[in-house]
Amino acid sequence: MIHDNVERVRKAKGITKTFIATQLGLSLQGYRHITSGEVRLDVERLSIIANILGVNPGIFFDEKLTESVIKVIEQHKQINCSLTINNSSLPLDFLPQNR
Repeated sequence: MIHDNVERVRKAKGITKTFIATQLGLSLQGYRHITSGEVRLDVERLSIIANILGVNPGIFFDEKLTESVIKVIEQHKQINCSLTINNSSLPLDFLPQNR
């Protein structure tokens, strides 16, 4: 369950397995063993992963909490996408001038 929730949040954040593996000092294969549940995810590594993902490690222990965090991540993505689209369509005279 914990490793499944880690993977769900990682995917929602758009962070690669390779990046997390590197931050943990592991090969990609080593990280895959953790995410598959073949190797136990210890507290220290879980804490590092949570830090990388910008979440509290406690969320990984609760399905509903993980789901609510993923919803917030998706909402932020939609807001950021919306802002990017709106800002790119502004007329040039609307943008602040360097003075």
